[in-house]
Amino acid sequence: GVEFKRDDIRPEQLAKEIVAMANLRGGMVLLGVEDDGTISGIQRDDLETWVMDTVFGRYVHPMLLPFYEVITVEDGKRVAVVSIAMGTAKPYVLRHNNREDIYVRVGSTSRLATREQQARLFESGGMLHSEMLPVSGAAFDALDRERLQDYLLALAGDRQLPATDDAWQRRMIGLGFMADTGVPAPVCTIAGLVLFSRTPRRFLRQAGVRWMAFNGTDKSYQALDDTTLDGPLVGRFGRQSDASELIERGLIETLMDRMRPFITIEGATLADGLRRQRTWHYPPQALREAIINALAHRDWTRPLEVEIVAYADRLEIVSPGALQNSMTIEKMLAGQRSPRNPIIVEVLRDYGYVDTRGMGVRNKIIPLMREANGIEPRFEATEDYVKIVLFRSVSRA
Repeated sequence: GVEFKRDDIRPEQLAKEIVAMANLRGGMVLLGVEDDGTISGIQRDDLETWVMDTVFGRYVHPMLLPFYEVITVEDGKRVAVVSIAMGTAKPYVLRHNNREDIYVRVGSTSRLATREQQARLFESGGMLHSEMLPVSGAAFDALDRERLQDYLLALAGDRQLPATDDAWQRRMIGLGFMADTGVPAPVCTIAGLVLFSRTPRRFLRQAGVRWMAFNGTDKSYQALDDTTLDGPLVGRFGRQSDASELIERGLIETLMDRMRPFITIEGATLADGLRRQRTWHYPPQALREAIINALAHRDWTRPLEVEIVAYADRLEIVSPGALQNSMTIEKMLAGQRSPRNPIIVEVLRDYGYVDTRGMGVRNKIIPLMREANGIEPRFEATEDYVKIVLFRSVSRA
C-alpha cells in the first residue's frame, strides 16, 4: 500500500501505481523518496499542480480525488504524500497512447490485471453482475419446470403459465433466468441455473456446497463426513389457499439434513415419552442464515464452491470472493446492504429464505449466537473469501 517515487517520474508511470492502488484498497505514494527509502526531496516547483491536473486529470479514469500534502523532514527536505482511498467506481484505468489499461496491486508491484481480475473489478464496481452471465450448454431443459411453475404462479404474480417453449424462454429471459446470446437458442444464466436446475454442477462446477466434518480442531484429523452437494437453491412447494408445504427439498434443506448428525446431540431423556430430545450445537436459525448468506452473496467469478466445515469446537462457512465494492465487515455488521447477486437474493426473498430487511447478520446471527453461548461469531474478509466462524455451544444434554 506504499510506493516510493522520485518526482521526475513520467506521469503515466505514476498514474499506473495510482490506478493499481485504487483498484485494491488504496494506499500512498511518497514523491521525493528513492526506491531504497533514501529521501531525495521534492525538485518540481509545481508538483501539486502537476499531480492533480496532469496525472489525475489526464491519465487516471474515472475521476479520482486524492489527498495531497507536503511534509518536511529533519534535514529540511520535503516529501509529497499522495493518499488514495479505495476506489468506489472500479475498475480504474490508465489512459495512455489511445489505450485503457487496468492495473492491480500484487504485493509491492503493480501489474496488468488478468481477465479474471478484470471481471472481479467490473463486478465490484457494479458494472457487471456475474449471476447474469450465460452458462454454455445449459439449455431450457436444464431447469426444473415444476419449480418454475410454482414460482411463476405463487410468487411472481403470473395468472397463467406460458403456453409454448418459446413463450417459456421469453419469460425466463425477462426474469434473468436465461440469456439470449445470439446462438440458435437462449441458455441459462448462472442465476437461473443455481436457483432452479436439479443439477447445476453439471454445467457450473463452482455451484453447490462442499461439506466436511472433523472430530478435531483442524483438517489433519480424519474426516467424519466429506461430500459435495448439488441441487437447486430453492425447494418445491405445494400451495393450498394461503399455506405452503415443502414437498421437495432444495440445496439448503438437503445441506441442513446432511449436517444435522454432526452438529446436534441426542439427550438421555425422552421428549414427550416418545423420542429423544435433540440439542443443537449452534442455533438453527443462525446457522441457516449464515449458510444462505454464503450462497446468496458469493462471487461467481471464483471457480470454488461454498465450503462449510464442522470442527470439534466451531463451524466455519467460507463464501468465495471479497466483499462487494466498498463494503467492509464493520459496515455489514452495522446493517448496510450491497447485494452482489440481486436476482438470486430477490428470488430467495420471495420464498422467505432471506430476511426481508436484509439484516440477518445483525438481527439474527449475532444475537442468537450471543444468547446460545455468549460468544459472538467471528467474521473475516480477504480478497479471496468471506468467512464466518460460529463457536460451538457447550452441550447441557
